[in-house]
This record gives sequence, C-alpha cells and structure tokens, in this order.
Amino acid sequence: MKTIFSLFAVLLVIVACSDDDNNNTNPELVNTWRLTQILADPGDGSGTFTAVESDKTLKFAANGTVTSNGNLCFMDVAATTASSGTYNDANGTITAQCEASYTLKYAIENGNLIITYPCFEPCKAKFVLVE
Repeated sequence: MKTIFSLFAVLLVIVACSDDDNNNTNPELVNTWRLTQILADPGDGSGTFTAVESDKTLKFAANGTVTSNGNLCFMDVAATTASSGTYNDANGTITAQCEASYTLKYAIENGNLIITYPCFEPCKAKFVLVE
C-alpha cells in the first residue's frame, strides 16, 4: 500500500508542476494604451498628474515586447518617433531600445498604466486602455 501511495504522490507532483518561464502573461497589460496625463514634480513633492493631448500609444504583446508610436526613452507627448523594447511582468520593468539600455518601471493602478521614468524627482506618464 505504501508503494502505491508513494507512486501516486510522485505522479501528483510531476503533473502539478508546470513551466512558468513566461513572465509576461498579465492579460490586463497585454493591450494598447494611450497617453492621457503626465506628472513632472518640481522638486518639492507637490507634483500632480496633468492632462495632455497626445496620440502616443504603447502596445504590449504577450511575447514580452512593447512598441510605441512615440519615444519610449523620453517622457514626452509626441507620437512621431516609433520605438520598441521588452518588458518583464515579474518585476514590472520595460527595457527600452535607446542609445543605451534604458529601464522604466510600470504598474497598473486603478485600471491605468503608470510608467515611471528614472528622474531625480518623480516623473510619470499615465496611460488609459484603448477600447
């Protein structure tokens, strides 16, 4: 009886294990997002998100790539220079293809995609899901 139980336990462990190498399976993130607001803190902590007019979008694909019709390397509203990079959903980062490797942080907060740029003071961009 112990042998049957042991074999069953081993079989259960083998079946229960799966390949979890894909860190980019967040179904909420894998979409197209449009820039609507930016936050550039003046240095005293008083910065707030401000609405912007922009056609800049980010498109996250399930294969770990992100593309934009704007520059991923700069926090601007222009949608004139296409750019791309990769993202890692496990640690919430985007590696943009710039002149040098450039890492951004991202999070989904209250249904909005928030991109945090590496600045001395907080500088962020807020994107909404494109319907």
